This record gives sequence, C-alpha cells and structure tokens, in this order.
Amino acid sequence: MLVAVAALAAGAGFYVYHQRAARAPEPAVPAQAAGASDAPARKLVATVPEFSLADRDGKMHSLGDWKGKALIVNFWATWCAPCRKEIPLLQRLQQEHGGEGFQVIGIAVDFRDKVIAYADEMKIAYPLLMGEQEGLDAAAAFGIDAVGFPFTIFTDARGRVVVAHMGELTQPQADLILGSVRDIDSGRQTLDQARSHIETGLATLPHG
Repeated sequence: MLVAVAALAAGAGFYVYHQRAARAPEPAVPAQAAGASDAPARKLVATVPEFSLADRDGKMHSLGDWKGKALIVNFWATWCAPCRKEIPLLQRLQQEHGGEGFQVIGIAVDFRDKVIAYADEMKIAYPLLMGEQEGLDAAAAFGIDAVGFPFTIFTDARGRVVVAHMGELTQPQADLILGSVRDIDSGRQTLDQARSHIETGLATLPHG
C-alpha cells in the first residue's frame, strides 16, 4: 500500500491519498489547511484522541503519555521530501521550546526499518511513533480521512486540538502557532480567539 502511495506521490510537494477508516470519530472542529489550499476538506476532533503506536523499541505509547504538554504531532514518511526537509525545524522546536512545555512527537506512516534507519541518520531526538496502517488509523482518529504528508497537529496543554497545519511547516508559521498556543495556556486568549489569530496570521505568511 505504501509503495503505491509513494509512487503516486513522487515529485509532489504535498502528498494526498484517501484512507477509508471504518471507525473514524465524529468530526468536531474545522481544521486550518494552511499552506495547502487545494487540500481536501476535513474536520478535526476537539481533543487528543485515544490510540497507541509503537516507538522505535517496540514499546506502545499513546499521546496521553505526554499529558500536560502542548503537543506538536507531526505525521510524516521517509519517502516524503517535504517531510524530510522540515525535520531540522522540528528538532529546533523541541530543543528551543521543550523547556516551556512543548513536546514534538513524530508519527511515521512508514516501514519500521526505514524509519529507524532515517532517524539514526538524522539523529532525531524527539519521540517517534510508527506504523503503516496503524499510522493511517491515527490520522483518522484525529478526524482526518484524506491524508497529506507532512501535516502537523498542534494542541494546548489541556489536550485540546488547536489547529492542523497541512504541508511543510516553516519557522514563521511555527512561531505564529506556538505563540498562540502560549496565549491559550496563559489565559491571554480563548481557544476560538487563538484559532482566529492563527488563521489570519497564516494567510499573510508565505507557504514555503
């Protein structure tokens, strides 16, 4: 399945295919398709969903293992060029903002051996979870049934889904979104105010 996806996606900057998950949750929150205006319509669940995926050692984890953290959940694959390109940025986000309560988690929808080899090559220090169909099921659990790689889910420290950024993340986009998440967690903005601020701000930023 993934081989076919990679072949179809070759040469594209934003990879999209359809996941027909029978148990996708009822959607609740509109997603922000920043940087990917041609991405298919989707809605997000309101809070971090329950699912478990294996880490590089085979141990199962749920996102609840990082309860109390504002999550940056990045869905990616080793065959995806924009995914590979944004990994250094994700590394910096973890290094620079981990102490503030942010946590980057990579979810690799890919073959385990390829993920581990690439993670070792890139010295990825943030947690990695992985699975082929299981990774697609995790995307569906967020309410996303048309998956484009890469995409990144941002939550606040209470586990509420703030926004989904579709496509490669850039530093200005990350700075804008993390600033709004800080405002939510500090009480300076409501969730709706932060989403509106993010949507307006992303519209003024370059997508690449």
